Amino acid sequence: MSDDAYRELRADTHLGDVVETHGLLSLDPAADPFERLVVSIVNQQLSTTAAATIRDRLFDRVEVTPAGLLVADESVLRDCGLSGQKVGYVRNVAEAFQDGLSADSLRTMDDDEVIDALTEIRGVGVWTARMFLIFVLAREDVFPVEDLGIRRGMEHVFDVEADALPRTEMVERAESWAPYRSYASLYLWRVVDD
Repeated sequence: MSDDAYRELRADTHLGDVVETHGLLSLDPAADPFERLVVSIVNQQLSTTAAATIRDRLFDRVEVTPAGLLVADESVLRDCGLSGQKVGYVRNVAEAFQDGLSADSLRTMDDDEVIDALTEIRGVGVWTARMFLIFVLAREDVFPVEDLGIRRGMEHVFDVEADALPRTEMVERAESWAPYRSYASLYLWRVVDD
């Protein structure tokens, strides 16, 4: 996190105390974007514990590469704990990467292009694409309003009742955190974790 990002967010009326409490936070690009995208799909709509169990089994039993996932027996993927739908989704991601989508190409795209490229893959939605921008590509100015934790964090820092702020208003309020909305998001998740 740059000094400018820290200074700006710390000076924010609503987020400043949270920034002060948690100090500098960082965004680090992932070494293997393909693996991280597969993990994001595994994690969708699961508890942290269930997702970790399935992820560990998958990485123990299958080579988590585009080729490895495409040749893996469906029964092996199902035995790891993937639903039939998620088997299809991880294979869709593997096909997209085998057909030319790559870490290098994604890194050269702007945020909207990354979201467009990823959401063309069946099983990858906007939430997953925005998480990819933040946690895989380490983009500094992404605001994933689709995320429940972000919305709960916004309610806390703006001191409003649950569901009192429409998402459009949350996006508008987050504009003041640009160009550091990814860092602001990290702080909002910290609020919820506290």
